[in-house]
Amino acid sequence: MSDFPIALHGERLTAVVIGGGSVGTRKALALVEAGARVRVVSPEVTPELAEAERARRLSILRESYRSGHLGEATLVIAATDSRDVNAQVAVDARAHGKLVNITDFPDEGNFHTMALHRSGDVTIAVSAGGVPGAAARIRDAIAERFDARYGRAVSALRGLRSRLIAGGDERWRDAAPKLLADDFCSSVEDGSFTEKVDTWR
Repeated sequence: MSDFPIALHGERLTAVVIGGGSVGTRKALALVEAGARVRVVSPEVTPELAEAERARRLSILRESYRSGHLGEATLVIAATDSRDVNAQVAVDARAHGKLVNITDFPDEGNFHTMALHRSGDVTIAVSAGGVPGAAARIRDAIAERFDARYGRAVSALRGLRSRLIAGGDERWRDAAPKLLADDFCSSVEDGSFTEKVDTWR
């Protein structure tokens, strides 16, 4: 099966995570970090989820799963320790046209999550044919090179682009090819990129 990678705007997502164990916790907190509005459905939850609830970062329904729990969610994750429950979540979510990830059997859903590396505005996602361990290793190798320097460089570019375009300044069309030329990565890594950006401010 071929993957079609997309980046969802987290702050525009309403997500439901079915399951409050370690996997559900990891998925729910990742969604919270992305800005999603998250509800967890599980009779029992980890201390981390309970703390996130107290901090009003997410909500928890301490109930066993039923199809009505999916509600208006745009994204659903099934992460219980029950194969039967996870399979039912898949059926219910697909019937309502929702994005659904089934953690113990990804082929039942219509998406899977990827190993992520974030550095400021830079997000790099790695998928490795359904082998999460390989994806994590590759992600870590990428992270060694694409570190905080790239986050700062992209943040500077974003600010410059917004400022030039908002001001009706046509210079962005001239600046972009020069700032994003073949030497972009080397200039970020040797520190000269900041000076290049400054010449266009």
